[in-house]
Amino acid sequence: MLFDTYTLGTISLTNRVVMAPMTRSRAVDRNIPNALMAAYYGQRATAGLIITEGLSPSPNGLGYARIPGLFNAEQVAGWRLVTDAVHAKGGKIFAQFMHCGRVAHQANLPAGARTVGPMAEVCPGEMWTDASGMQPHSAPHALTEAEIAATVAEYARAATLAVEAGFDGVELHAANGYLIEQFLNANVNQRTDGYGGSAEGRNRFALEVAQACVNAIGAGKVGIRVSPYGVFNGTGAFEGVDAQYLALAQKLSDLGLAYLHQLDHSAMGAPAVPAAIKKQLRSAFKQTYIAAGGFDASSAEAALAAGDADLVAFGRPFISNPDLVARMQTGAAHTDADMSTFYTPGEKGYTDYAALN
Repeated sequence: MLFDTYTLGTISLTNRVVMAPMTRSRAVDRNIPNALMAAYYGQRATAGLIITEGLSPSPNGLGYARIPGLFNAEQVAGWRLVTDAVHAKGGKIFAQFMHCGRVAHQANLPAGARTVGPMAEVCPGEMWTDASGMQPHSAPHALTEAEIAATVAEYARAATLAVEAGFDGVELHAANGYLIEQFLNANVNQRTDGYGGSAEGRNRFALEVAQACVNAIGAGKVGIRVSPYGVFNGTGAFEGVDAQYLALAQKLSDLGLAYLHQLDHSAMGAPAVPAAIKKQLRSAFKQTYIAAGGFDASSAEAALAAGDADLVAFGRPFISNPDLVARMQTGAAHTDADMSTFYTPGEKGYTDYAALN
């Protein structure tokens, strides 16, 4: 089943393998995608669906060094290089919108941008800056309701720009402790207005962003990634998490979103997402369900055969195996990745991994 074709809404995929979004930090010039990035994604276009690394829909969302954006004409042109490279090889590609929110350092932001979040509390931990090495996260500005509305509008405009850049759709990154999950997570969001204080309030921002993107480009071109029980960036489980995410999934399904992409970080040491809530989310969301987290070809086949997913996403194996689909089909050995080059500029550890002859 893993190598069978699949119809995602109105989009025909050559197989059920998804290349998961992975930050690679190669947008060295003003967060603009470039020819090197086009080569990287083009090499991996045999995946049924590619989901790009997180790209910011706003200058305020560029929390990390050298991550790409999609909020100006130069970035649209840069992403067109990428989408053309993927489409030339028969692939399909969605842009992942990752507004970092409070997971940021001011040194990584362009002039005039600022670190923001649902609250003014600083995200625990540190991040890399090219200017000063590792630094604690910057203190965020707590978004007002008017600023939240403006942020929602930025997502919608970015969705329009994504279509202009040739993307087949967009994925809303509501996982890993970035801005949407900062609103979702009760450990982070302590607001007492309409964007907090209850499960419904915490879900509101995610649903408004989803609705705005649906209005901009159509529900069939919008997906979302979630990670209940994830612990990245000061999140973690909280009382009522299952019921909140189940309600969120039902409302997202009602919007007609293309897919729900459910991430389980247990393969990387985080608490496992309980099987029961996975099944509930799968049942509540009526469109395509993507499973992600530590899969290999065998476990992916088993998940598809059991009806636990429609598509399966693979992350790190795609870094060092541009032809991962062929390797899984033939049982060929996988090349190990050089972790020291995951986030460094340049082609080393990026486009120089060899494919099978």
